[in-house]
Amino acid sequence: MSFIILSHIFTIIIILVSLEYFIHSEAQLQIGFYSGSCSAAEYIVKEEVSKAYLQDKGLAAGLVRMHFHDCFVRGCDGSVLIDSTPSNQAEKDSPANNPSLRGFNVIDNAKARLEALCPGIVSCADIIAFAARDSFQITGGLGYDVPSGRRDGRVSQVSDTQALPPATSNLAQLTQSFSTHGLSQEEMVTLSGAHTIGRSHCTSFTSRLYNFNSTVNTDPSLNPLYASKLKQECPKNSNANLVVPMNPSSPTVSDTAYYVDVLNNRGLFTSDHSLLTSTSTANQVHEHAMNPLGWKSKFADAMVKMGKIGVITGEQGEIRLNCRVINK
Repeated sequence: MSFIILSHIFTIIIILVSLEYFIHSEAQLQIGFYSGSCSAAEYIVKEEVSKAYLQDKGLAAGLVRMHFHDCFVRGCDGSVLIDSTPSNQAEKDSPANNPSLRGFNVIDNAKARLEALCPGIVSCADIIAFAARDSFQITGGLGYDVPSGRRDGRVSQVSDTQALPPATSNLAQLTQSFSTHGLSQEEMVTLSGAHTIGRSHCTSFTSRLYNFNSTVNTDPSLNPLYASKLKQECPKNSNANLVVPMNPSSPTVSDTAYYVDVLNNRGLFTSDHSLLTSTSTANQVHEHAMNPLGWKSKFADAMVKMGKIGVITGEQGEIRLNCRVINK
């Protein structure tokens, strides 16, 4: 009897310790984390995003995508910013990131200003999270509070980018990829709306135009007029650097035109069209298309949740002095 009681007590202790660790870990990320140590941190990042946006509106999409690509590989630890070395090929040189991922100079500029003002205080991982928020807001999305306090990771390996879902993913693959990181299928559909801004290299989707399968060249799920337009913009065996907007009607505005396009079979990627392959996800696409403000609110919430994936806090990792290089 005493053994059973002790066993129950031990189990309760384990649960309480685990709960305390979970609460402690969550508490490490907090809104206004830099209010006492570097109060201008978020303002400086916002200013750099604004300056870059005035020069090139496409950079906003790049910074939102950078946050996603950072968080889905080793967690939101700024590892996507690290440069390759002779002995290590880093994440940013993966085909999933190079040459399509951009906005690194915006992070560099913000970091340089922050190091001059508050040396060794603001992490590169937090700068990415702030910049993604500011990019969504400047393109017409909602502003939202970003819990911060992330530390920077010290590892960046090209092999880890296999965790990123490719544009050829079907619904099951997308759902599984997001689920692995604690995000629901509903949040996956919501975050897919990031494709409302930005551009894509033709090479990411031309298989849908010219080599769909052994019997059909063009993906029959593509709107024929849209497919014809894409073929004009992305000729067969064309220059690998050619790009097209992912949402042609409003490529620099965070709106729900992306969902309208998906409903009309004008989703650029296989992954976009896959959102119509189940009743529940198709209903969500329709709901977002009809309710722009509702989508913007859900997108903001999903971004906050995504920004907590695999974070390192406290004494873990480091505060990189140069976002491209691990501290010595």
